[in-house]
Amino acid sequence: MKSFITDQFLLQNKYAEELYFNFAEKLPIIDYHNHLIPKDIAEDTNFENISRVWIAGDHYKWRAMRTMGVNEKFITGNASDKEKFQAWAKTVPYTLRNPLYHWTHLELKRYFGINELLNENNAGKIYDNITAQLQTPEKSTRGLLKMMNVESLCTTEDPTDTLNYHQDLAKSNFSIKVSTAFRPDKAILIENYNFADYMGKLGESAGIAIDSYQSLCDALLNRIGYFHENGCRLCDHGLNNISFEEFTDAEIDAIFRDKLSGKVIAEKQVNQFKTAILLFLGETYHKFGWVQQFHLGALRNNNERMHKILGPDTGWDSIGDFVQAETLSKFLNTLDGKDKLTKTIVYNLNPADNEIFATMIGNFNDGSVKGKVQFGSGWWFLDQKDGMIKQMNALSNMGLISCFVGMLTDSRSFLSYPRHEYFRRVLCNLFGEEMQKGELPDDIELIGRTVSDICYYNAKNYFDF
Repeated sequence: MKSFITDQFLLQNKYAEELYFNFAEKLPIIDYHNHLIPKDIAEDTNFENISRVWIAGDHYKWRAMRTMGVNEKFITGNASDKEKFQAWAKTVPYTLRNPLYHWTHLELKRYFGINELLNENNAGKIYDNITAQLQTPEKSTRGLLKMMNVESLCTTEDPTDTLNYHQDLAKSNFSIKVSTAFRPDKAILIENYNFADYMGKLGESAGIAIDSYQSLCDALLNRIGYFHENGCRLCDHGLNNISFEEFTDAEIDAIFRDKLSGKVIAEKQVNQFKTAILLFLGETYHKFGWVQQFHLGALRNNNERMHKILGPDTGWDSIGDFVQAETLSKFLNTLDGKDKLTKTIVYNLNPADNEIFATMIGNFNDGSVKGKVQFGSGWWFLDQKDGMIKQMNALSNMGLISCFVGMLTDSRSFLSYPRHEYFRRVLCNLFGEEMQKGELPDDIELIGRTVSDICYYNAKNYFDF
C-alpha cells in the first residue's frame, strides 16, 4: 500500500509545497504552551512502552475509544499496557476524518519510521517495534524533543509548585530551553468546593497565613516573584469566560472571609471576586513584563458520574456557549485604562465566537508592540484542520494574520510535536490555494516571509524566554 503520509500531505498545489518546504518545514519549534511533565524532561525518561507515552493521559484517544464501545478497563483501567494499545489500534480505522487519524499516522512516521496504517492486525508487531525503539537513548524524552527540532518549550505549573525540575534543567547542559507558565486557576475559582483547602497549600508555599483578601494577594505576588526568579515569563488561565462585576475592596474581603468560613457565596459575589483577583493579577503581570494567556470557553466535567470515578481532565469536557464579548472588553479596557495591559493572548473554544475574539484584539493593539494582543490559535477541540482554518480566516479578515504567533501543542504527550508540522502544512496550503486562485500575488518571497513569521519568528520576538 502507498504510504499515507507523503511529502505532499495536505499540500494541494505547487505554491503550497514551495511555501512549506522552503519557508516552514525546517524552522525550529517554539512551543509556548503545553502540559508536559518537567520531571520527565529533567530525568530524561525512557518510557517503558508506547502506551505509557501515547495513550496514558490522552483524553482525545479516550473519548474515541469510549465512543467505539471500548470498556474503561482498556482505557484508564487495569488492563495491561499492550491490551490498551491493542484497543486503541482497533479503534484507529474508525477515526477517519477525525484529526486523530492524521495525528496518529504522522506521529508513527515521524518518531518511529512506521508507514503502515495502524489497525488491530498489526498492533502487536508495531507495539513491540516501538517499545524496543523507546529503550534507546535517542528516544528518551530529550531525544524525542530534539527529533522535532524544538528550540524552546513552556510547561504549565500551579503557583504552589517548587519548580525544582525546572531548576535542575536550568543547571543542565540540555540544549532546549524549558520554561514554565504560572497557572493560578485554583486561586481564582472561588466557587470550587476545595477552595479553602487550596488557600492553605498556597499560604504554605508562600510562607504567608492567608486569612484575608490582602494576604491572598500577598501570597500570589510572592509566588509570581518566585516563578519570575526561575525564568517564568508567561501565565495561563483556563476559565469559562472573563468575569467582570463592579466591586469595592471591602466587599471582596468580606466575600473571601465568608468563603473561608464555609458560607455559601452567591453568583454575583463569585463574579466580583473573580473580577478583583484577575485585575490584580493582570496588573502584576504587567509589572513583571509577562505574557498573559486566557483559554476561554470550555464546559468542563459534564458527566458527573464519571467525573466522580476518574476525576478532572479525563475526557468529559466540551465546547461551552458562554457570553464572552462584554466582560472581556471591560476587563481589557480596565487594565488598558491604567496603562497596565501586558501582552495578551486570548484563545477561543467556541467557533461561533471567532469573529468576536478577532475583533476584540484590535481594540487594544495600541501600537506599542507588534501584535500586543493576540487571537490565539485554535485549541482543544479546534486544533484540527477545519478549526485552524476558521481561526486564521477570522484573524485574516478582521486583523493581521501576519502578526500571528502561531501554533502550540497544549498537550500532555511527548509525541504531539508533529502537530506543529500539521499546522504548518495547513497554513501553507491556505496561502498556496489563494496564490493559485490569484487572490494573493504570485510573490513567493513575500508570502514565504509571512509564513516563516507565523511559524517561528513572530513567537521568537514576542516571548522572552
